[in-house]
This record gives sequence, C-alpha cells and structure tokens, in this order.
Amino acid sequence: MYQRKVGPRSSRRWSAEWWRSAEAVSRLDALWRAWEHLRLDGALGMSTWWRDHADYHMNILFPPDGPFGRSEDENKPGAPLPYTPPRRDCSLTSARGADLEAK
Repeated sequence: MYQRKVGPRSSRRWSAEWWRSAEAVSRLDALWRAWEHLRLDGALGMSTWWRDHADYHMNILFPPDGPFGRSEDENKPGAPLPYTPPRRDCSLTSARGADLEAK
C-alpha cells in the first residue's frame, strides 16, 4: 500500500527486515489492529485510519532518526517498500519486547 521512495539518499528510511525492530513491530501491529477495527466503518473508517493511525505512525518510522535510520535498503519510485520475509522461527510477538537478533 505504501509506495514512498525510501533509501539512504532519501528523506525516508525503511528496512526490508522491519520485523527485527521491536518498535516497528509494535507500531505496525497497532496499525493493523486499528485497520481491522476501522475498516468496518463504511463512512469515515478509512479516512480516520489514514489520518490518525497510518500517517502518524509511518511518519515516526520513516525519518532518518527513526528505527530504520541506519538501513541501506531502497526501492524505486512507485515500488512497494523493500521486504524480506522473517525467518520461520521468528515470532513477531516476541519482537515487541526486544529487538530480534540475527541468526
């Protein structure tokens, strides 16, 4: 859904391994939960989700001083955000408490 240009020469950063960041996992989990609730509101649900949830959290995740500030991952304009699937033994819920270590 988000197709912003990200990379080391961009004002936005993103990590293809976003699931390694406890903060990112927690924020994205909160976004998903809000979306699941608000998508059922046919009148203002999606507008509220974008304004109050997606835009808010993504503007905290994207900046160079955010959790992905050191990431070198990038995409092309209009392309989806970079993504690497988590390991099979990766529990995203465990990432809420501490950053996942690479294996």
